[in-house]
Amino acid sequence: MAARLCENGSGQYHCTHASRPLEISYMLVLIMLGKVFLDFFMLQIKPKPVKVSFMGYFCISVALLDFTVLLSICFIFCFEDFALWGVRFTEYHICLFTQITSLTYGILPYPVYLVAALDYYTTVSQTSQFPTRARRLLYVFAVAVIWISVVFCTLQVPAVSEDLEMHDSVSPAQCPLSGSLQSYSVSCAMVLLLGTALLARCKEVTTMLLSARLLSFSSQPVLMFSYVPNSNTCLKWQLLSRLLLCFLGTWAPFVVLQVVVLLLGVQIPAYVEMNVPWLYFINSFLLAAAYWCRCHDVELTEEGWCTDPFVSWKFCFMPFNNESTEPADKPGTVIVIC
Repeated sequence: MAARLCENGSGQYHCTHASRPLEISYMLVLIMLGKVFLDFFMLQIKPKPVKVSFMGYFCISVALLDFTVLLSICFIFCFEDFALWGVRFTEYHICLFTQITSLTYGILPYPVYLVAALDYYTTVSQTSQFPTRARRLLYVFAVAVIWISVVFCTLQVPAVSEDLEMHDSVSPAQCPLSGSLQSYSVSCAMVLLLGTALLARCKEVTTMLLSARLLSFSSQPVLMFSYVPNSNTCLKWQLLSRLLLCFLGTWAPFVVLQVVVLLLGVQIPAYVEMNVPWLYFINSFLLAAAYWCRCHDVELTEEGWCTDPFVSWKFCFMPFNNESTEPADKPGTVIVIC
């Protein structure tokens, strides 16, 4: 089947059809099973407790929705043809549920990343005084509103309705897959920003890497960067180099994967692309951007560094904010936990 473009007025949907029949009865179940395992695995291996945030709640909601979709398609797959509440379910509904999920995930990136960015920008400086319970309720409400709004928009778009109705004439062995133009544009923007930042701070990043030493600190492997920064360099630009090292030190494989996918023009279905590991990757990028934009307002409190479960950002700031009476052994020393 040839590729087919499926878009609304904003160009949010891009539907592609497999060049050969897709065995949905097995492939979709296996893909969703692998994704659910990866989602819950990432939620469980977090090396440290995480402070309440919008992205944290949204990651949990994605894992729960994926698990619900998996249970639904597994139930249909096992019983094949049955009636429930007056509706007859067949193998066709496996593709239908997966496609609705994919189309829904396809329009999630912009609202989710925008809300998460605003959340970090307003809370990274620890100026927000919301009680913990009130903040949790606010995040739960925001996640619920986004999901309900996105599902409603997905089902109301004429192009989506027509695409779903086509399943009546499509063989059960074939299933249209949907990618997200929003995710593609976000990936392009991230690669462009990271590339620009690396080019701008290439010399200092190289100097820091050459001065790196692997040590052990509190039974954890750490990297120590001992170098003397240029005193004429703005502290904000010095911070950018350290943020880049911390971010790429953890998420370099994801950045490389992004570049490869963009260069090869690979279209990943939205229901596969929107997953918990990817959201944690975006989470770290948004946090780094918030720290850089509001670096002068960041407070050195332990609670403030617990938003990201995989990157220790506090070591980017400690040399800049070290006002103790005992000077550091070497100027500009930075310790980053691996």
